Amino acid sequence: MNPQAKLIFVMSLFLGTTITISSNHWMTAWAGLEINTLAVLPMISKSHHPRAIEAATKYFLVQAAASALVLFSSMTNAWHTGQWDITQLTHPTSSLILTAAISMKLGLVPFHFWFPEVLQGSPLTTGLILSTAIKLPPITLLYMTSHSLNPELLTTMALLSIALGGWMGLNQTQIRKILAFSSISHLGWMAIIIVYNPKLTMLNFLLYSLMTAAVFLTLNSMKVLKLNTLITSWTKSPSLSSIFLLTLLSLAGLPPLTGFLPKWLIIEELTKQDMVPAAMMMSLLSLLGLFFYLRLAYCATITLPPHTTNHMKKWHTNKPVNISIAILTTLSLVLLPISPMIVTIM
Repeated sequence: MNPQAKLIFVMSLFLGTTITISSNHWMTAWAGLEINTLAVLPMISKSHHPRAIEAATKYFLVQAAASALVLFSSMTNAWHTGQWDITQLTHPTSSLILTAAISMKLGLVPFHFWFPEVLQGSPLTTGLILSTAIKLPPITLLYMTSHSLNPELLTTMALLSIALGGWMGLNQTQIRKILAFSSISHLGWMAIIIVYNPKLTMLNFLLYSLMTAAVFLTLNSMKVLKLNTLITSWTKSPSLSSIFLLTLLSLAGLPPLTGFLPKWLIIEELTKQDMVPAAMMMSLLSLLGLFFYLRLAYCATITLPPHTTNHMKKWHTNKPVNISIAILTTLSLVLLPISPMIVTIM
């Protein structure tokens, strides 16, 4: 892609995100979401491959439908209350429609079907944007309207997202699809707590973005898209593969890594809210995600399985690790000890 065009699309992405997260009026928030959608479409379809064009088409249709629902929700609320302020969303029907719209934008179950397909058709760098930056404006809208949302509906959707995200990621061989189902599962953890402690949702999103960025940039550095190419990555960059193992375990939420912090705080908050059964179900369902993270880690670092087909082994290369990968990976591993400070800041 032309560097000038890429700069325009990235700047538009920043502009759309800034407009949405800083707006009080529904129309400006909607405009920011539309700018984001239009900015990311060329990034998805830049390879001109049929799968990329299909991914861009699916993304456009889903996001257009979700944006229409956001408008419909705000207009319904304005019709009944006379308010266009985002924080004044008080009408129950408007809240339900908005929940459906934001779930479509995020990829929460049962509106999740588009996300793995779109991520599979996108390059890794665009996949990183779709998994992190694009999700910030919708989550901000949920944060601003959290007092009006239906807790039972969000709890049901969150549990289904964690279950399906773990279950459907088990038999995948494409790494981008595995990461898409991982994202759906993590969104379930964010959705269940948004009504009770919105700041905890934002903390979870921030830490998830750090860990996912580390994983995507590592895979992009190793030029890996499938499990059978990940198997040979150890011979190419053993040190990066070793750190990749720890980053995956952090994404799975194992102590003493950073990924354990949001899960620990969310389970603690759910227990305070007398939602022990939901907390137990989430903890058990997260074991499904742990299985495919361990599968990725196993392929990346532990073994080279026997092959019936010949393939060329890579030479060891002493290519320096990108500084952004080093910083993100470090943050993905060592933030748990400073959790008291993080909780105090919240």
